[in-house]
Amino acid sequence: MDNQVIIFDTTLRDGEQALNASLSVHEKLQIAQAIERLGVDIMEVGFPVSSPGDFESVQQIAKTVKNSRVCALARAVEADIKACADALKPADQFRIHTFISTSDVHVQQKLKREFSDVEAMAINAVKYARRFTDDVEFSCEDAGRTPIDNLCRMVESAIKAGATTVNIPDTVGYTLPFEFEGIITQLFNRVPNIDQAVISVHCHNDLGLAVANSMAAVQAGARQIECTMNGIGERAGNCSLEEVAMIMKTREALLGVKTNINHQEIARTSKLVSQLCNMPVQLNKAIVGGNAFSHSSGIHQDGMLKASNTYEIMTPESVGIAKTKLNLTSRSGRHVIKHRMESLGYNESDYELEALYADFLALADKKGQVFDDDLEALLFNIKQQDNEDFYRTECLNVQCGGEFSTASIKLVAGDEQTIESATGNGPVDALYRAIKKAVDIDFDIADFKIGNKGEGEDGLGQTDIVVSWQGRKFHGYGLDTDVIEASGQALIHALNSIHRAITISELKKEALVENQESKI
Repeated sequence: MDNQVIIFDTTLRDGEQALNASLSVHEKLQIAQAIERLGVDIMEVGFPVSSPGDFESVQQIAKTVKNSRVCALARAVEADIKACADALKPADQFRIHTFISTSDVHVQQKLKREFSDVEAMAINAVKYARRFTDDVEFSCEDAGRTPIDNLCRMVESAIKAGATTVNIPDTVGYTLPFEFEGIITQLFNRVPNIDQAVISVHCHNDLGLAVANSMAAVQAGARQIECTMNGIGERAGNCSLEEVAMIMKTREALLGVKTNINHQEIARTSKLVSQLCNMPVQLNKAIVGGNAFSHSSGIHQDGMLKASNTYEIMTPESVGIAKTKLNLTSRSGRHVIKHRMESLGYNESDYELEALYADFLALADKKGQVFDDDLEALLFNIKQQDNEDFYRTECLNVQCGGEFSTASIKLVAGDEQTIESATGNGPVDALYRAIKKAVDIDFDIADFKIGNKGEGEDGLGQTDIVVSWQGRKFHGYGLDTDVIEASGQALIHALNSIHRAITISELKKEALVENQESKI
């Protein structure tokens, strides 16, 4: 049996239809091009008959994408299939994907037909789609709950009608892996013409088993997985593309299968989809979550410093993430503090490890995660209390409206007070321009995020920013019911961290001079 597993991405069809707001044609094109760079074999990009906007987006993607085969979805209705053919016409090669329900609950309660009528509709749909392309996929909707005799009958009929791919969806995420593997196995054993088509699976995640069911099906002989980036989709979502791709790469020796996915593009594609779809990726999400390659436990960190494969079965670089992150928390051990100090350029003779570690634990208990500049501040005994920050905001005023926004700020820097104003293309931009004029630091904003804490109109807005200064990055955060105020707090927080770094740098120079003088 072929060891190549076809990756069928449906982010722009099944994934997009579950979003709170529809994507624009331009946004869909951006995602389609990213998915193409990722190396997917087939991308399902819409349901053309559903709306003029969907038709246009499918058409534009069909004109643009060259390295992946573009596919569109149709019910087992001639008008749907014709809409797919018309929208996909600009593509060099394309697939039409048509479907109909096959489970008793769908056939009887939704379609209100006899199974033989549904079978006839499926056969006619496949034959009609073959008029436009020789690449036709047929799906047995709710196959996971379809009686096996009916499922075998439908699969055989679809292949005989001309379907080159037959999809077996677990539409409601109901089956367990051993059950789903059994369904695929029975199809291979009982359908006489099954060797004339690729067997595909499309698993939903209602019980959290979409990836497990998909991999069980591959082991039983399925050679196409339908999935989405970050697992987005109806209800609890779909099978995650990044997860099945990395399972087959990491366990290739055991599974004996592979894909055409360019794994180094996974992280970048995930971020783009998350941003454009306005669907944040949970921190503990496999492969692409913010904590997927982070280690907080002291035992884990010790192992990672000795050999990365002690606690990582794949490298972050393999999915396009820069490097492993060892979080400095109260669970970190002395060895991690020593390693981090070495990476900051300090020798063991520059500090007393036990004393520094004790101060570190006290600070970690207070603020949760400790950053590099916090460590250096502890080394030079620079106070961390907010009331001793170098930069403090006395007041700020922001006005919006018209073509631009205006911000004014009264800032205290040490013992000096400064008042500055600036305009910008939005309230936060204007505020940040005013702050930049008020401080003697040349910085850039590398990342900016606004989230919420709590619910309702009185919920708190949280701003997290990353500020770049002289090749180093500093994190700042602010929390307020006013997101403009929170944004100002976040930048001031980061600027105080930069000021501490400047002070530490000066103290290091003084210490070096004293050291040299003592040797003379």
